[in-house]
Formats: sequence, structure tokens, C-alpha cells
Amino acid sequence: MNSTINQIYPVIWQDDHVYLIDQTRLPEEYNQVIISRSTDMAQAIKTMIVRGAPAIGVAAAYGMYLGATEIQTSDRSQFIEHLEKVADLLRQTRPTAVNLFWAIARMLRTAYEETGTIEEIKITLLKKAQSIQAEDLATCQAIGDHGLAILPRTPEKLRILTHCNAGSLATAGYGTALGVIRSAWREQRLARVYADETRPRLQGARLTAWECVQENIPVTIITDSMAAHCMQQKMIDVVVVGADRIAGNGDTANKIGTYSLAIAAQAHQIPFYVAAPFSTIDFNLADGSQIPIEERNGREISHFNHNSICAEGAEFYNPAFDVTPANLITGLITEKGTIEPDSLIKYKIGQY
Repeated sequence: MNSTINQIYPVIWQDDHVYLIDQTRLPEEYNQVIISRSTDMAQAIKTMIVRGAPAIGVAAAYGMYLGATEIQTSDRSQFIEHLEKVADLLRQTRPTAVNLFWAIARMLRTAYEETGTIEEIKITLLKKAQSIQAEDLATCQAIGDHGLAILPRTPEKLRILTHCNAGSLATAGYGTALGVIRSAWREQRLARVYADETRPRLQGARLTAWECVQENIPVTIITDSMAAHCMQQKMIDVVVVGADRIAGNGDTANKIGTYSLAIAAQAHQIPFYVAAPFSTIDFNLADGSQIPIEERNGREISHFNHNSICAEGAEFYNPAFDVTPANLITGLITEKGTIEPDSLIKYKIGQY
């Protein structure tokens, strides 16, 4: 695919269905999948056709609405009972991303609070899903601007390292970590993005680099194991990554490999920022040890482009995420501004 995409929106509602960019086919092929049933949305989330915590939340919200349209009853209690089953189906898809559960909870609360007819509840659910999507886009733009404000001031333009994909593809549009990068590029403060390839699914190589190319942002792909070397060679000024869930003490779950990146950044005295919506913070969890970590099929490691690359008989361990302790994180960039991890407790008790 040689043509560029001007605006990247991974989840698009149109008429009575959802278009999803099939992220499993990028960058070789830009393809949109039509989703018109809640079961298909659940499968799309599970198989990572749509991925990234905020984008999963938006997709799940539309999945809840699609599930609501499939319920044929005029009895309110039966409708709510069936909608709860749709919620359970969607909850089972990806256990780590808190935005999934947050969006489902908002959709259920909307159904509970709507006092009209079943059809009016369905209309209200669609409006809520669209509102969640619009909110996320505005949130990401605010994250980008807050991130720009705290990036290091250097004589030269910045070289930013990022991991996995926390861009438009992972959100309603614009991105979190890549939103900060976009804002820096817009203000002519960015020299280059270094994108970790992000084994085993290569979201950095396949998706982050693709997004940068669409906007002519200079990008260099490196293997995950090259990051510390690049820091040692003074090629990196700052690290900005996304998050799938942040515990109440600031410990952060993100794509596997983030923890080692944070250790390397601290060793080389390089600022390490996490960019994420405030909704990613799970105040119900005291620390990162309570964050559920999704484990995926070992075939993601053993095979590349459907070809086996490992010795037969070997065993595999494939956690999709790791947890970076709060003391390795310089700041959490949210739509509310940049927060020091140890200050999160003040938000929980309402001092801000």
C-alpha cells in the first residue's frame, strides 16, 4: 500500500454498523472490517483486529449497543438481563485493559438510568457510545498538548523513543503517547521517533511506524533489545509510552517490554513518561501486583508470518503485558495534566 491515510480512525460508526481498521493486516494491507453483531465485536477485540486500551473501550461501547439492538423484548427486566450477558461476553475478551471495563460499566449505567421505553434505551445507548468516542478524541488531543508542555527543553529538536503503539490506531484518534509525539511534531520540536519493534506482535514496527509514515514524521525502527544501546549512545532524549491500566499507586501495566525500557531509561537518566487517559487509572487496585496480566498463545512467539521459527518441542511463555513500578515513572501525562505517580492518592481522596 503506497497511498497515505490523512485521518486515522480505528473505530467508525455508520448507519447500523461499525467499521474497524483490521490492525492485524497493517502495514501490508489497509482493510476495514464491518461489525454488525456484538459477538463479532467481541471476536474482533479478542483477536486484536482492534487493540489499544482506549480503542478497545470505544469498540466495546459500540458492542454493547449492537448487543442491545439484538434483544427482542419489551420487558425492561428481561432487556437488562440480556444486556448483562452481552457485557459479560465483552468483558472476557481482554483482561488487562481497564478502559474495556470502564466503557462497559458506563453503558450499563446508562441503560439502568434511562427510564423510557426499550427503544428509547437503545437510542440513548448509541448516543452514549458516540459520546465515549468523542470524549476519547478530545482527551487524546489534551494529552498531546499537556505532554508537549513537559517535554525536555533542549538546544536541538527532540528524539523520542516509544514502545508498542499508542497512537490513533489505539484510541479514537490522535493517540496518547503518539499524541504527545504528534503535538511535538506540529510545534517543530521533534527531530525523530525511535519505535521499538515490540515483539512478539510487532505493534511498533507494523503500526507506530505506519502511522508516522502517514504524517511524514521521521521514524526509525529498532529491535526491543537495541533500546538501552541507543540510550547509551545518547540517541534518545525522552521516552513516552502508553498504558493499559494504572494502579492507584502509579504502577503501570503496558505492553511487554515496557518495564525493561523504564529500567534502562532510569540507568541513563532519561525521563520516562506514561501517557494515558485518566480513566486508565484503576483506583480499586492498590498497586501493580493486582493488575491481571493477559497471557497469549505461544504461537505468537514460535511463528512468524505463519512459519515456524523455533525448535519443535520448545515451550513458550507469552505474557502480553508487564508492570512498571511507579518509582521508574517520571510522570503520568493525562488530560488533567501531568501527574507525579505518588500524587495519585490525592486524586483518589478528592483533594484535586
